[in-house]
Amino acid sequence: MQMTSALPDSPMPAARTRSRLWAEMLSLFVGVPLLMLLAVGTFPLFPVLAVLLIVAIYLLSRTPGFAWRELWGGDLNGWLPFVGLYALVTAAVTLVLTLWLVPQSLLGFPRYAPDRWLMVMALYPIVSALPQEIIFRPLFFRRYGALFPAPALAVIANGAAFAIGHLFYQNPVAIGLTACSGIIIGWAYLRSGSFLLALLLHAIGGMIVFTIGLGRFFYHGAIPS
Repeated sequence: MQMTSALPDSPMPAARTRSRLWAEMLSLFVGVPLLMLLAVGTFPLFPVLAVLLIVAIYLLSRTPGFAWRELWGGDLNGWLPFVGLYALVTAAVTLVLTLWLVPQSLLGFPRYAPDRWLMVMALYPIVSALPQEIIFRPLFFRRYGALFPAPALAVIANGAAFAIGHLFYQNPVAIGLTACSGIIIGWAYLRSGSFLLALLLHAIGGMIVFTIGLGRFFYHGAIPS
């Protein structure tokens, strides 16, 4: 796996800085999700996500070597066949899981609540996928990537962090799918250096999940069955 601009350019930080960064990273990507799990049902999700986004923006602004223009760089066009393959595989896995676990929910959202489905399709990439991607990809890799001795380990840790960040849904479907997608998106982001690619993959994956029928595992609310 080649390193890209998605990883820090600086060498391994000094021990004191490394300890501080480990504490910071574990607080954000383990501590906060565990608090969310303990307090599930007592907090509104999107305001919490907004606060985490503000924290991420602040930390990124203080990350040596990071520039906001990076979010618009990297290779996107060369990865479009990969995006298509990711969409096909995600749709196939989602369809199989839906037919196995909740067959009554197959295409239930667009069929029974088309207006709300269209609203989710329009807003999900901006309201949900965008802030999550800033937190889990640029912040994770650019600020904490140097803590890992190899890029592959950083990608695995990123997938684990993405899954832990969804523990509050309290079901193995959400945790398993986010772990897998987190590894894939993290790998693609690291190889391409493209935040837009990561955002596109996340948005497509979420839209497919809500459309085909697994949305009930990712949403505390009334998704039609």
